[in-house]
Amino acid sequence: MPRTLTLVTWNINSVRLRLPIVEQLIAERSPDVVCLQETKCPDGSFPSAAFRKLGYEHLALNGQKGYHGVAILSRIPFAATETRAFCGKEDSRHVAARLDVGTNGVTVHNLYVPAGGDEPDPVLNDKFAHKLSFLAELERWIGSGPAAEPTVVVGDLNIAPLPDDVWSHKKLLDVVSHTPIETETFERIRTGGQWHDVMRQFVPIPDKLYTWWSYRAADWSAADKGRRLDHVWASPQLADRFRSMTVLRDVRGWDRPSDHVPVIVTFEV
Repeated sequence: MPRTLTLVTWNINSVRLRLPIVEQLIAERSPDVVCLQETKCPDGSFPSAAFRKLGYEHLALNGQKGYHGVAILSRIPFAATETRAFCGKEDSRHVAARLDVGTNGVTVHNLYVPAGGDEPDPVLNDKFAHKLSFLAELERWIGSGPAAEPTVVVGDLNIAPLPDDVWSHKKLLDVVSHTPIETETFERIRTGGQWHDVMRQFVPIPDKLYTWWSYRAADWSAADKGRRLDHVWASPQLADRFRSMTVLRDVRGWDRPSDHVPVIVTFEV
């Protein structure tokens, strides 16, 4: 009988500040694996003891003080872990773990793609130039052919690729995260690597699908000006094994929330 695995991906926007709501999510959903982005703390300051107490004995961390940072928390042992640097920077945007499950294991890549600042011009905005360089490296790495082993890519990829991934396609065409150069590159990476868009398997176009709502909105839920910045991709070996996907929208209304909400998926291994 295949084993079912449950995985959460969530840009937590400071894991120490928001530890109580991560603990709440774990208590309510009991996932096997939790992938966090924007943890904003060095590895030595990560609240490892709190997560081990909750049953997550296996931790893969890549953090730094105050910025970025990614982590994988798992109840399943790791066969291997790795981190990857992009654009010649050591800014803690990737961590991977091969879960010791199934016949050959499942590799999980957890990514935090640069946001890119406000101005969608790489000449005027170094942050946007960095984002485009990051995406170019990502394309050479995972966008040039299918993964050789069962693989899941998750994380805050900071791009809403489809018109129905934003509250207004027309109004956001000049807004970083939905500009044509970003969305076209994003889809080229996904199709070039033969990645299956797991979220859209369960919420097909033209239904709207968001994972992020700005802190700037006085009433984020009523305004509902969201974007899908967080993603789950599966390699061809796993594409037909996903059994459920839920965007936990209500978490945006929890105490001291992140501006992103968790995405939870289940799949067979």
